Amino acid sequence: MTVHTADLLSTTVLALRRAGCVFAEDEARLLHEAAATPDELSSLVERRAAGLPLEHLLGWAEFGGRRYAVDAGVFVPRRRTEFLVAQAAALAPRRAVVVDLCCGSGVLGAALATASDAAELHACDVEPAAVRCARRNVGELGHVYEGDLFDPLPDALRARVDVLLANVPYVPTDDVALLPAEARVHEPRVALDGGGDGLDVMRRVAAGAPEWLAPGGSLLVEASERQRERAVEILRAAGLTPRVLVSEELYATVLVGTAGAGAGGAAAGNGSAAPRATGTAPAAGPAATPNPPAQD
Repeated sequence: MTVHTADLLSTTVLALRRAGCVFAEDEARLLHEAAATPDELSSLVERRAAGLPLEHLLGWAEFGGRRYAVDAGVFVPRRRTEFLVAQAAALAPRRAVVVDLCCGSGVLGAALATASDAAELHACDVEPAAVRCARRNVGELGHVYEGDLFDPLPDALRARVDVLLANVPYVPTDDVALLPAEARVHEPRVALDGGGDGLDVMRRVAAGAPEWLAPGGSLLVEASERQRERAVEILRAAGLTPRVLVSEELYATVLVGTAGAGAGGAAAGNGSAAPRATGTAPAAGPAATPNPPAQD
């Protein structure tokens, strides 16, 4: 059932505007669609005005034109991360072996596996709530494990991974307190806090990646613009050849580290200078709303 009277919709928009919701009209429409009764609508609007993420209230987020489950307490996939998945799809060979580290809700791996017709998808996260949510989204597309980074992955994947997605946390510890409340309060800190300079988890992922990547396989990570040069050096130090890809439209910066012929347990060389490329992700359909830049 949809609660959709014009007067009630206008009242909802006004309440959301007063609460500081930038996309009040879009959010009001979605909340009205989700509510079965006026009382339920009132509760949803009150909770949204108090700062709960819209996606947690709806129980889903749109990513790449599809709706995926997002449970309360799970990191909400950002629109700009569609750019990362688009770049991964462009690199993925036919029937690729894909790994999604720090998978959160599992949206990135599921979207890439669907777009690239992956042969295998493996995803993992350290947060139990995220793992439960990811298993719903990944379903029969692959396997989801609970554990820290590479630890829970099957040994049989070593030197076989064509595309390694790692949407690692990259907010510097001191900046977490500056994030919007809906991220700071309602999303797990482990999905936001990247350590002193924001790149601690990226360092760990890059250091372990050559052991798991197939020759020519690539690691893709997201970072902020100000972290770009340091992130390039992290990939290069791990023996990966770095590149930088940027979407001006989505304010997204993606680092690609490609393994050479010596991948699969050996360093792949010192890499080369990282060219800057500008790209645009596929046009996004209607979504819950664009998310705040929780990892900038």
